[in-house]
Amino acid sequence: MIANKKWLDRASLLTLAVTVVFFLMAAIEKGLTHDLLLEAGVFLVSVKLVIANQKSELLIRGLQAKLDSIEKKVDH
Repeated sequence: MIANKKWLDRASLLTLAVTVVFFLMAAIEKGLTHDLLLEAGVFLVSVKLVIANQKSELLIRGLQAKLDSIEKKVDH
């Protein structure tokens, strides 16, 4: 894989940052109540989406590298 690429793109970082801000705002406003579990669930869903996006990006890079090597073999 490509080692010098960033682990998270800007959109993923922005998603996580906005979600953390909203989570902290909800924690301050609601305190440690049952409603905070809902906010934590929303945060975990955002994290899961970012992880799924990263996994698919790595998979695409691997497939692209394999396709490039096949193309080179076919050309020669």
